[in-house]
Amino acid sequence: MKPVTLRTERLLLRPFAAADADAVYAACQDPDIQHYTPVPSPFRYEDAEKYVTETAPQGWATDHDHILGAFLDDGSLVGSFCLTRLSQGVYELGYWAAAEQRGHGYAAEAARAMCDWGFAALRAHRLEWWAMVGNTASRALAEKLGFVLEGTLRSRSLVHGEPHDWWVGGLLRP
Repeated sequence: MKPVTLRTERLLLRPFAAADADAVYAACQDPDIQHYTPVPSPFRYEDAEKYVTETAPQGWATDHDHILGAFLDDGSLVGSFCLTRLSQGVYELGYWAAAEQRGHGYAAEAARAMCDWGFAALRAHRLEWWAMVGNTASRALAEKLGFVLEGTLRSRSLVHGEPHDWWVGGLLRP
């Protein structure tokens, strides 16, 4: 699938470019992003370069991970937003937001745009959201978007070598 660009009232969601590596690197120095998301920890500059020049483009090329960066009109990075194909018609919504951009409603705006696009363009009938138990900001955002918490999976995965419980929620096509 060819990458898309989405526009909201305050944001431009577009494919990452090589020039975005600095902003991704800076954002991913946040301990919460390194703890609650699957980015490498410690997050090196090489990880940022790989994310914007390899991981994101390959996701689009294989039609598996639809990754967009969300940016303010001044070019500031808000965060990364992704729909990952789990099975036919089912996608997982994933996201992280730069610490300095939190609390302004940008993440909700970008995530809503991704969900709307997923239902329309990908013809998703279900979107899932997963977060490590304790990531209350992610849970609050998912619930704001209308995701329904469907359960807690005990010791679902190892994070930094330790088992952690995860929440799972679902959002059905309107």
